[in-house]
Amino acid sequence: MAGKYFEQFEVGQTFVHEIRRTVTDMDNILFSSLTYNPAAIHIDHEYAKTTEFGKPLINSIFTLGLVVGLSVQDTTLGTTVGNLGWEEVAFPKPVFAGDTIRAETKVAALRESKSRPNHGIVTFAHKGFNQRDEVVCTCRRVALMLRKPA
Repeated sequence: MAGKYFEQFEVGQTFVHEIRRTVTDMDNILFSSLTYNPAAIHIDHEYAKTTEFGKPLINSIFTLGLVVGLSVQDTTLGTTVGNLGWEEVAFPKPVFAGDTIRAETKVAALRESKSRPNHGIVTFAHKGFNQRDEVVCTCRRVALMLRKPA
């Protein structure tokens, strides 16, 4: 198990995630189709040519999922019970097919669960960057985590 238990996190701890991923046009079209998002800015190349971007934007929810997904191996793989919420989600720069995304995570807060003695709550601050080191996504994610077995 690669994930960390609640007790293994410290406020301020930072993870620079090793895995990166290049986003493809097919990722965008498939994700938009699977989530029933027919926005032309994501799936219609001819329409996208008429926009200020000149090409399709990668669906922002895909970008958010990818940034969080890139963090899982180092932080929550096998030790998370579930996500409790998302805060302060932002997309400061657009993502396009061909961009390579990497992620960093900082532990923003820790607290013991009041209702579940075998769990703790961790607030992660995630940042996603493109290949030019521009921030393309930020969010705070609150996760219910397992405590270390006795």
